[in-house]
Amino acid sequence: MSVDESQDSATGAPDRHTATAAGELEGLAEQSRALADGSVTSTALVRRSLERIEATQGTVNAFRRVRAEAALTEAAEADRRLAAGERLPLLGVPVAVKDDTDVAGEPTAFGCAGEFPPKERDSEVVRRLRAAGAVIVGKTNACELGQWPFTEGPAFGNTCNPWNLAHTPGGSSGGSAAAVAAGLVAAALGTDGAGSVRIPAAWSHLVGIKPQRGRISTWPDPEAFQGITGIGPLARTVEDAALLLDVAAGNHAGDLHRPPAIAAHEAVRRDPGRLRIALSWKAATTFTRKPLHPDVRAAVTDVARTLARLGHFVEEAEPDYGLVGLAFVPRATVGVGEWAARVPDRSLLDRRTRGSARLGRLLSGPVLRRARAAERRQQQRIGALFGPYDVLLTPTTATPPPRIGTLAKMSGWRTDQAMIAACPYAWPWNVLGWPGVSVPAGFSADGLPLGAQLLGPAHGEPRLISLAAQLEAELRWYEHRPPAHPARIDGAVVSRGA
Repeated sequence: MSVDESQDSATGAPDRHTATAAGELEGLAEQSRALADGSVTSTALVRRSLERIEATQGTVNAFRRVRAEAALTEAAEADRRLAAGERLPLLGVPVAVKDDTDVAGEPTAFGCAGEFPPKERDSEVVRRLRAAGAVIVGKTNACELGQWPFTEGPAFGNTCNPWNLAHTPGGSSGGSAAAVAAGLVAAALGTDGAGSVRIPAAWSHLVGIKPQRGRISTWPDPEAFQGITGIGPLARTVEDAALLLDVAAGNHAGDLHRPPAIAAHEAVRRDPGRLRIALSWKAATTFTRKPLHPDVRAAVTDVARTLARLGHFVEEAEPDYGLVGLAFVPRATVGVGEWAARVPDRSLLDRRTRGSARLGRLLSGPVLRRARAAERRQQQRIGALFGPYDVLLTPTTATPPPRIGTLAKMSGWRTDQAMIAACPYAWPWNVLGWPGVSVPAGFSADGLPLGAQLLGPAHGEPRLISLAAQLEAELRWYEHRPPAHPARIDGAVVSRGA
């Protein structure tokens, strides 16, 4: 069935704000160019980033660790290198990484409570960021071991959505998404094991790329969470996300997955051609209810209409997911168990984390091997969609972002049910290891951000990035910013515009 042209839109948001004043260097690529031509210094950009982080920690609470002194020292060195004529893709540009990513001299707590020792070495992806000249201002908050689509926990408090501080920015890369949405950094890295880059991108009005498995090294882990988790960028624009992807991409000799190289940034300006796009509302089978919020359906339908107006052939079609969830659960819970074993004091872990780790230990033998062995068949079955179609379009999430605290106090089973109901569309692509891009799709009737997901087959990032850039040129989502000044009313945190 072709896209319904008569459905009403729910993407209007009368209280959203337009772009900040001229002269503000908000974009990653924009900052890089300004540093190269001498119109701004790294010290100024890093100091501004640190000031914004400090000003919002009491409300947005995006960061677990802030490297203020080290970042300013690195910025001063970047300024010396720039003055000497050195040029690198991100020389002097401030960025952030998620707190599951090793930075030398900093602990990697991954949302957990307790005292973690500082890491002796950078992870491979941080080594690559530094090699490109980036200044890492800090490590962003993540829920405990990345398990949930919210970023809350006793170890660091609640990370709030800059569009409405009463709501979550999503998870588990919620700190990275909140940092970018609030303008604390131009771009940040997150990790995506079940949608943990794409979900907070959708709920924070950002572009989030889940690359092909292994595109960005997870070393010192040869793979993360039994191969379902990868690292990806969050940014306001497709260009910035693609630039960060190119800088971060590459492999360590010990990586288990080493896909062929791509040129993500080049794809931004490439015409995607006339594509055949399948619009899908179906979620993979989980034997739980997954109702689609009408505002989400209206928003994604509007994206489909825009794609059709741009000359693409768009029609409704559904992938054959089969029982892909039976492969996801063993890999995810074994991964939780492996990470939990690194925690210095496991008694401080959330009861749900301890339950997942126990399940992972039970599934770590033959069940895990069968789950991993099924991947090729799952790729063939689901990938059959990419014979008649080039791209799959789905909602990124089934609902707008929930209020802070909605899921935090639930039992493990209730949390799983609520999580699947809110976010049923992203995780199958983690099992497959294939790329996906979440793009802003407007706003709910309450002004909360929504997202649409562009999904492709193996190594398909360039096509998805080209298509996302074409959409961005039409929809201009980067012109909208969250309200400028947070406030508290009746004990609840809300956002108020300037």
